[in-house]
Amino acid sequence: MELEKKNTSYQHNETAAATIAAHYDTPPLAYVRSYGCQQNVNDGEKLRGVLLDTGFGICDTPDEADLILFNTCAVREHAEQRVFGNVGALKKLKEQNPRLMIGVCGCMAQQQSVVDKLRASYPYVDLVFGVDGIDRLPAMLAERLQKGKRYLENPRQRDAVVEQVPIRRDSGFRAWLPIMYGCDNFCTYCIVPYVRGRERSRRPADVLAEFRQLVESGYKEITLLGQNVNSYGKGLTGADAGDFADLLNLLCTQPGDYQIRFMTSHPKDASHKLIDTIAAQPKLCKHIHLPVQSGSDDMLQKMNRHYNVAQYLELVEYARAKIPGVTFSSDIIVGFPGESEEDFEKTLALIKQVGYMQLFTFIYSKRGGTKAAELPDPTTHAEKAARMERLLRTQDDIAFPMIAALAGSRVRVLAEAAGRAAGTLNGRLDNNLVVEFPGEESLVGQYLEVELTGSRAALLLGRQTGE
Repeated sequence: MELEKKNTSYQHNETAAATIAAHYDTPPLAYVRSYGCQQNVNDGEKLRGVLLDTGFGICDTPDEADLILFNTCAVREHAEQRVFGNVGALKKLKEQNPRLMIGVCGCMAQQQSVVDKLRASYPYVDLVFGVDGIDRLPAMLAERLQKGKRYLENPRQRDAVVEQVPIRRDSGFRAWLPIMYGCDNFCTYCIVPYVRGRERSRRPADVLAEFRQLVESGYKEITLLGQNVNSYGKGLTGADAGDFADLLNLLCTQPGDYQIRFMTSHPKDASHKLIDTIAAQPKLCKHIHLPVQSGSDDMLQKMNRHYNVAQYLELVEYARAKIPGVTFSSDIIVGFPGESEEDFEKTLALIKQVGYMQLFTFIYSKRGGTKAAELPDPTTHAEKAARMERLLRTQDDIAFPMIAALAGSRVRVLAEAAGRAAGTLNGRLDNNLVVEFPGEESLVGQYLEVELTGSRAALLLGRQTGE
């Protein structure tokens, strides 16, 4: 892959904007659909921002669009097949409107096999570019319109971080804030380092500037993003040198009414210093998402996770001792190649010992291009599914009583959206649980005091206190 090393900031492309405007009688409309993780969601917001900066409007359906962009995820092969199916469904739209431009970008486009397939089998796809091409989108569009030829870019990676990219955020009170890009961990089941490249941290001053702008604009919840936020700072030197805890302390100096979350946190880089920082800073949510993946040291070694169960538990216990009321969530992979019944039982034992408030669980599925895809996998899908059912029952038996025990407490929640029932709202607690309570939709985006009155499975129920 081509590697660019020069740091840069986004620049408005006047020439590209003029070229695009000249091809349309009225401002063109773009439809952007993002798949996958929060990083992809944030990339989708930047795509919309760049398109607005270039003269496009944004629409909500592909039927009214002059440009359709699929911002893709490559974590699972099933997700890729779904994208190919959705791209295939656009063929009729293209036939009805030959001027329609169709683009595929993001993680899938970082794989040469995907680019080759789009080139050979989807002749109506006009644009293909990877995760680092957002700021160059105006030039790509202008070239496509000027030359009348498809713009299909082979995978490339940039060592630089592009700052000040325009953004059209999906929410006016919750924001994603990337602090780093890429990953150096190479877990054997994961394609991310191959498609998003190696780790690059943003300068603390640049992160702080964007963070300050968000707080001053009224954003209440800001989630820091990175494939592994705990490794933030690697490669930064001089005045920029520091680690993730240092960055958190810097951000918390900003005055305002807000809270900070972060994801994803790799156990091998989680430090006592980080936990001490969470304990000391009231702006930091007292909930830690700490993906363990398995409770078996053998499986963790095969996954290339670089920690063992004892080290993981030591972190959990240290956090419990330092942060009153801290809660944990985690990711679990069931049925990793070679997982025995004994390995799985160790995972169940770990879940019981930690007492997670939430679990995000996945049955292992082979991902081409990863080391794990080459491992023998004799366990049948039926056996894996049975293990998953056992795991979910175990987690429910642990979490539901913990959630129910919160009844009677008063909490501060950020009203996020209308609830399922008419006249109700959903709000998120510091511990990442959701509470449903009566309230007007006009209160969305505000902090409210809520008394917890009960629960329904993992959903808390409550009422406003009026305070």
